[in-house]
Amino acid sequence: MDIEQARFNMVEQQIRTWEVLDQSVLDLLFTVKREDFVPAAYRSLAFVDMEIPIGDGQTMMEPKLEARIIQELALKPQDHVLEIGTGSGYLSALLASRTAKVASIEYFQSLASSAAARLAAAGIGNVEIAVGDAAKSPAAFVPASHKFDVIVLTGSVPVMPAAYLEYLAAGGRMFAIVGDAPAMKAMLFSKTSENNSTAVELFETVVAPLINAEQPSRFSF
Repeated sequence: MDIEQARFNMVEQQIRTWEVLDQSVLDLLFTVKREDFVPAAYRSLAFVDMEIPIGDGQTMMEPKLEARIIQELALKPQDHVLEIGTGSGYLSALLASRTAKVASIEYFQSLASSAAARLAAAGIGNVEIAVGDAAKSPAAFVPASHKFDVIVLTGSVPVMPAAYLEYLAAGGRMFAIVGDAPAMKAMLFSKTSENNSTAVELFETVVAPLINAEQPSRFSF
């Protein structure tokens, strides 16, 4: 396989056509090597428009979704990022390449360890990974006084955990996929002031939920 041709085709045929037009984001996809974050058994699928198994029943997002997340967050070099769900470490690498620091929390120790190894091999040193359950809140890992400029939930949530807005700094942005299949919505939350925020629906998609994600009250008959 001609890897660079496959990468070019991914960017031009999948990602650019999915409204990812920020050239700096497109350039980043050539810099951070996606194939280095894919399990060896699936390396030939690194640039295919599909979710890729990464172990523990988890999958890697489609390339177009990863790129769209990076574009929508309008990352800044000084940003501090909180990521919930490290997965393969590829989205962590993209985030870290555009910001000052990424704190990532992964449910599975095995995924955290493999992601850390891949990030180290890629020369990315500004990602710190913790292991545990942060589906409802990062309180067990982050002091209540700590604020982040960017928060990313990489798994979907049936309802948006209110606790996360408390960890978003004024002017900060948070990406989350909210709802139940088949009607999930990618949302961008913006903290306009200490006590106010806005929410914008970006697009519809379907992503597996975070383990132990908060559930809404559901009627039963």
